[in-house]
Amino acid sequence: MAFTAYVFDAYGTLFDVHAAVRRHADAMGPDAEVFSEMWRAKQLEYSWIRTLMGAYADFWTLTMQALDHTFQRFPSANPALKQPLLDAYWQLDCYPEVPTVLKNLKAGGARIAILSNGTDAMLKSAVGKAGLDLVVDDIFSVEAVRAFKTAPAAYDIVTTHYRLYPSAVSFQSSNRWDIAGATKFGFRTVWINRANRPDEYVDFGPAVILPSLESLQQHQEG
Repeated sequence: MAFTAYVFDAYGTLFDVHAAVRRHADAMGPDAEVFSEMWRAKQLEYSWIRTLMGAYADFWTLTMQALDHTFQRFPSANPALKQPLLDAYWQLDCYPEVPTVLKNLKAGGARIAILSNGTDAMLKSAVGKAGLDLVVDDIFSVEAVRAFKTAPAAYDIVTTHYRLYPSAVSFQSSNRWDIAGATKFGFRTVWINRANRPDEYVDFGPAVILPSLESLQQHQEG
């Protein structure tokens, strides 16, 4: 079956979350890769903890707080890089196959949307930088419900807006925890396992596992 809507996570799925640090890797020094990994890990950790506590703060605030913590963990990193790194996060590189894949899916008559923890402003900036403005029909931010994924209310933004059953939505994410949450909600899920990581959350498995979005159209059947 062809799905009514193809919904994509943003960070790690469409946009490379490590591109910001990579642009400044020479200035960061030998710890650049692990610095970037910790920044991302803390960003996500803060989102989960705040959702569990019922103490929402937007994703940009958490991104800045996570960066501050990471600089404290890596005293060798030059603090003068803080603002350049934050600026770069607003214009992350998209993965090379993304524009073609989204255009082809849209040409087939499907709605193309993003569902992300990112703020609406962050997402519009990333989409604009990547030239995806005319391809992406809708950008859904969890700002609308003030709860981060994997809270069911975050996924329900899509089904409420489109007035669809969850099973009519194909949801793509590179984050295995996100796939688990979306599977539990009822979406048909595709795990984009870019880093070739081992599977987890085995009781909430994806319908399909792919190394990139490139072959998504070949796996449209639920």
